[in-house]
Amino acid sequence: MACWLYEGMLLFGVVFISGYLFGTLSQTRHALDNRHGLQAFLFLVFAIYFTWLWHKGQTLAMKTWHIRVLDASGQQLSQARALFRFILSWVWVLPPMLVTVPLQLPAIQVAFYTVGWIWVWALLSRFQSRRQYWHDVWAGTQLVEVQK
Repeated sequence: MACWLYEGMLLFGVVFISGYLFGTLSQTRHALDNRHGLQAFLFLVFAIYFTWLWHKGQTLAMKTWHIRVLDASGQQLSQARALFRFILSWVWVLPPMLVTVPLQLPAIQVAFYTVGWIWVWALLSRFQSRRQYWHDVWAGTQLVEVQK
Protein backbone atom coordinates (compact mmCIF):
# COMPACT_ATOMS: atom_id res chain seq x y z
CA MET A 1 0.00 0.00 0.00
CA ALA A 2 2.90 2.35 0.74
CA CYS A 3 4.27 1.78 -2.76
CA TRP A 4 0.84 2.58 -4.16
CA LEU A 5 0.71 5.88 -2.28
CA TYR A 6 4.26 6.75 -3.35
CA GLU A 7 3.31 5.98 -6.96
CA GLY A 8 0.43 8.43 -6.61
CA MET A 9 2.81 11.17 -5.48
CA LEU A 10 5.12 10.50 -8.43
CA LEU A 11 2.19 10.57 -10.83
CA PHE A 12 1.53 14.15 -9.81
CA GLY A 13 4.47 15.17 -12.02
CA VAL A 14 3.18 13.06 -14.91
CA VAL A 15 -0.27 14.64 -14.57
CA PHE A 16 1.17 18.14 -14.32
CA ILE A 17 3.31 17.81 -17.45
CA SER A 18 0.57 15.99 -19.38
CA GLY A 19 -2.04 18.56 -18.37
CA TYR A 20 0.25 21.40 -19.40
CA LEU A 21 0.92 19.71 -22.75
CA PHE A 22 -2.78 19.07 -23.34
CA GLY A 23 -3.73 22.62 -22.37
CA THR A 24 -1.09 24.08 -24.66
CA LEU A 25 -1.88 21.90 -27.65
CA SER A 26 -5.67 22.31 -27.32
CA GLN A 27 -5.33 25.99 -26.41
CA THR A 28 -7.62 25.50 -23.42
CA ARG A 29 -8.10 28.82 -21.66
CA HIS A 30 -10.16 27.70 -18.67
CA ALA A 31 -9.56 24.66 -16.48
CA LEU A 32 -13.09 23.31 -16.96
CA ASP A 33 -13.09 23.74 -20.73
CA ASN A 34 -12.46 20.47 -22.56
CA ARG A 35 -12.43 18.57 -19.23
CA HIS A 36 -13.51 15.26 -20.77
CA GLY A 37 -10.81 15.52 -23.41
CA LEU A 38 -8.21 16.06 -20.70
CA GLN A 39 -9.50 13.07 -18.75
CA ALA A 40 -9.31 10.86 -21.85
CA PHE A 41 -5.81 12.16 -22.59
CA LEU A 42 -4.66 11.44 -19.02
CA PHE A 43 -6.15 7.93 -19.20
CA LEU A 44 -4.10 7.35 -22.37
CA VAL A 45 -0.94 8.80 -20.75
CA PHE A 46 -1.41 6.57 -17.69
CA ALA A 47 -1.99 3.54 -19.91
CA ILE A 48 1.25 4.21 -21.79
CA TYR A 49 3.18 4.99 -18.57
CA PHE A 50 2.14 1.84 -16.71
CA THR A 51 2.13 -0.50 -19.72
CA TRP A 52 5.65 0.54 -20.68
CA LEU A 53 7.12 0.41 -17.18
CA TRP A 54 5.35 -2.82 -16.13
CA HIS A 55 6.57 -4.40 -19.39
CA LYS A 56 10.07 -3.43 -18.25
CA GLY A 57 9.31 -4.86 -14.80
CA GLN A 58 9.08 -1.90 -12.42
CA THR A 59 7.92 1.66 -12.00
CA LEU A 60 10.10 4.07 -10.03
CA ALA A 61 8.02 3.50 -6.90
CA MET A 62 8.32 -0.27 -7.35
CA LYS A 63 12.10 0.09 -7.63
CA THR A 64 12.16 2.10 -4.41
CA TRP A 65 10.19 -0.57 -2.55
CA HIS A 66 12.03 -3.48 -4.25
CA ILE A 67 8.92 -4.85 -5.95
CA ARG A 68 8.73 -6.33 -9.43
CA VAL A 69 5.71 -7.35 -11.49
CA LEU A 70 5.99 -10.64 -13.36
CA ASP A 71 3.57 -12.96 -15.10
CA ALA A 72 2.32 -16.12 -13.37
CA SER A 73 5.31 -18.14 -14.64
CA GLY A 74 7.85 -15.61 -13.36
CA GLN A 75 8.67 -13.99 -16.71
CA GLN A 76 8.53 -10.33 -17.71
CA LEU A 77 5.11 -9.09 -18.76
CA SER A 78 4.27 -8.70 -22.40
CA GLN A 79 2.92 -5.29 -23.32
CA ALA A 80 -0.52 -6.84 -23.90
CA ARG A 81 -0.56 -8.39 -20.41
CA ALA A 82 0.71 -5.14 -18.88
CA LEU A 83 -2.10 -3.24 -20.63
CA PHE A 84 -4.63 -5.84 -19.45
CA ARG A 85 -3.32 -5.43 -15.88
CA PHE A 86 -3.69 -1.65 -16.21
CA ILE A 87 -7.31 -1.95 -17.31
CA LEU A 88 -8.10 -4.41 -14.52
CA SER A 89 -6.39 -2.19 -11.95
CA TRP A 90 -9.18 0.35 -12.42
CA VAL A 91 -11.32 -1.90 -10.21
CA TRP A 92 -9.59 -0.06 -7.34
CA VAL A 93 -11.44 3.19 -8.07
CA LEU A 94 -14.05 2.67 -10.79
CA PRO A 95 -16.87 0.93 -8.83
CA PRO A 96 -17.45 3.74 -6.30
CA MET A 97 -17.21 6.32 -9.08
CA LEU A 98 -19.81 4.51 -11.17
CA VAL A 99 -22.14 4.28 -8.18
CA THR A 100 -21.74 7.83 -6.87
CA VAL A 101 -21.68 9.86 -10.10
CA PRO A 102 -25.34 9.24 -11.07
CA LEU A 103 -26.35 10.18 -7.52
CA GLN A 104 -24.53 13.52 -7.90
CA LEU A 105 -23.07 13.31 -4.42
CA PRO A 106 -20.79 16.03 -3.07
CA ALA A 107 -17.08 15.52 -3.63
CA ILE A 108 -16.41 14.73 0.04
CA GLN A 109 -18.89 11.84 -0.03
CA VAL A 110 -17.43 10.50 -3.27
CA ALA A 111 -13.96 10.65 -1.67
CA PHE A 112 -15.27 8.87 1.45
CA TYR A 113 -16.84 6.06 -0.59
CA THR A 114 -13.77 5.75 -2.80
CA VAL A 115 -11.37 5.49 0.16
CA GLY A 116 -13.72 2.99 1.81
CA TRP A 117 -13.84 0.88 -1.34
CA ILE A 118 -10.03 0.94 -1.64
CA TRP A 119 -9.71 -0.35 1.93
CA VAL A 120 -12.31 -3.07 1.32
CA TRP A 121 -10.65 -4.08 -1.95
CA ALA A 122 -7.23 -4.21 -0.27
CA LEU A 123 -8.62 -6.35 2.57
CA LEU A 124 -10.20 -8.75 0.06
CA SER A 125 -6.70 -9.70 -1.09
CA ARG A 126 -6.22 -11.38 2.31
CA PHE A 127 -8.80 -13.97 1.27
CA GLN A 128 -6.85 -14.90 -1.86
CA SER A 129 -4.64 -17.96 -1.29
CA ARG A 130 -1.37 -16.24 -2.29
CA ARG A 131 -2.46 -12.87 -0.87
CA GLN A 132 -2.27 -11.28 -4.30
CA TYR A 133 -4.55 -8.44 -5.29
CA TRP A 134 -7.48 -9.68 -7.33
CA HIS A 135 -6.63 -7.65 -10.44
CA ASP A 136 -3.25 -9.45 -10.45
CA VAL A 137 -4.95 -12.83 -10.14
CA TRP A 138 -7.30 -12.02 -13.02
CA ALA A 139 -4.48 -10.61 -15.18
CA GLY A 140 -2.20 -13.59 -14.51
CA THR A 141 0.46 -11.40 -12.90
CA GLN A 142 2.19 -11.33 -9.55
CA LEU A 143 4.14 -8.89 -7.44
CA VAL A 144 7.40 -10.28 -6.11
CA GLU A 145 10.02 -8.90 -3.78
CA VAL A 146 13.37 -8.18 -5.42
CA GLN A 147 16.50 -8.87 -3.41
CA LYS A 148 19.03 -6.03 -3.29
